[in-house]
Amino acid sequence: MDRSLALFAIGLIFGGGIGFVVAAGNGITFDGHDHADTAAHADTDVATAHENMDHSAAHDTPIDVPSEDAPKVSLMLMADPMAGYNLHVTVENFVFHPEGASLAAVPGQGHAHVYVNGEKLSRLYGEWMHIAALPKGDVTVEVSLNSNDHRPLAVDGTPISASTTLTVE
Repeated sequence: MDRSLALFAIGLIFGGGIGFVVAAGNGITFDGHDHADTAAHADTDVATAHENMDHSAAHDTPIDVPSEDAPKVSLMLMADPMAGYNLHVTVENFVFHPEGASLAAVPGQGHAHVYVNGEKLSRLYGEWMHIAALPKGDVTVEVSLNSNDHRPLAVDGTPISASTTLTVE
């Protein structure tokens, strides 16, 4: 009986490893979609980017929304009493929709991207986020609103975002 259990465990380990190798070899990643499957991005400009092997270009092409009833974003960044910082993001005319991440754009829904000194830190799917640490010196934290397919939302070409700058000792 003990030998059967050991063989079963060994089979699970090798089977799981082979599964990961096969998935990686076919372009499947852990970020929510199959990069090898352009159909996964149907009805978006992302499909064109996959065909041209320029994934980031489609994610950088803004979606211009009408100024009337356009989404708005504001933020507050406060030191956490224990460590790091707490980011509070408030939105208007916009719904955080984590279930739609990496799917087709739907007006008024999506997620946010959080940047520290211009470098993307994370996606944000709700109002609150804890930032464990910030670099020393003058630091700018920016939050942009993005559609489900990751493209930034904009009004007349200006990204819908908010930022704050603080000095970290």
